Amino acid sequence: MTTPGRSGDLSGASIGSVLVQLRTDFPDVTISKIRFLESEGLVQPERSAAGYRQFSPADVQRLRYVLAAQRDHYLPLRVIKQHLDAMDRGGPEDLAEGPSEVSWLRSPRPPGSARPDAVTSPGWSEDLDAVDTTRMTQEELLAAAGIGRAALTELEQFGLVRPGPAGFYDTDAVLVARTARAMTDFGLEPRHLRSFRASADREVGLLAQIVTPMSRQRDPDARARADEVVRELAVLSLRLHALLVKIGLRGVIGN
Repeated sequence: MTTPGRSGDLSGASIGSVLVQLRTDFPDVTISKIRFLESEGLVQPERSAAGYRQFSPADVQRLRYVLAAQRDHYLPLRVIKQHLDAMDRGGPEDLAEGPSEVSWLRSPRPPGSARPDAVTSPGWSEDLDAVDTTRMTQEELLAAAGIGRAALTELEQFGLVRPGPAGFYDTDAVLVARTARAMTDFGLEPRHLRSFRASADREVGLLAQIVTPMSRQRDPDARARADEVVRELAVLSLRLHALLVKIGLRGVIGN
């Protein structure tokens, strides 16, 4: 990923023009989102004499970096800002080499293993870039996840994979299916994993009590702010869950 620069070398691009450029790769981005990222100090466009934002090519590149880091690495903005600050000082460009709230989830691949052993492994999502993963048919999901129809039936039966209202699947469904497939290498079956679904649903119910009121505020940045809180809470939930499992298994092994 190319280092995103600071503002300068004005192109005079308006926020609407920037939105059009970004939506090619980030269809969910909105003007409110761009404004929110500016308010959080992730991008600092110049202003015209009339007060209008003027985004330079470096500003647009910086926005692409932020949006990609959120989408592909699910990093909170404060962590992305750490990366950007480090890169502005001449630090490493690779997200995996900088400070990361999820880096502790990445464990070394076992010797001789040909598959990624953690869902955070970049290859698990990067190899999906060649296909449209927002509306995948069942056949496309099976091919992308590397599982059979019987396995998918079980995953759906126990609530681990769920198609959308129109019957299509998305990237998350593929990653869940791949993770479940990887866990079968250790003797676990989809029926053993339903407790993960139940636990996740309980966490969603709890955290929704925090996020839902925020997203319903009349502030135009409310949705973007709520999305960022969701990202932060997801990282913290993963950390707590992983630590509790690690502590519990340490006790079992110790006995």
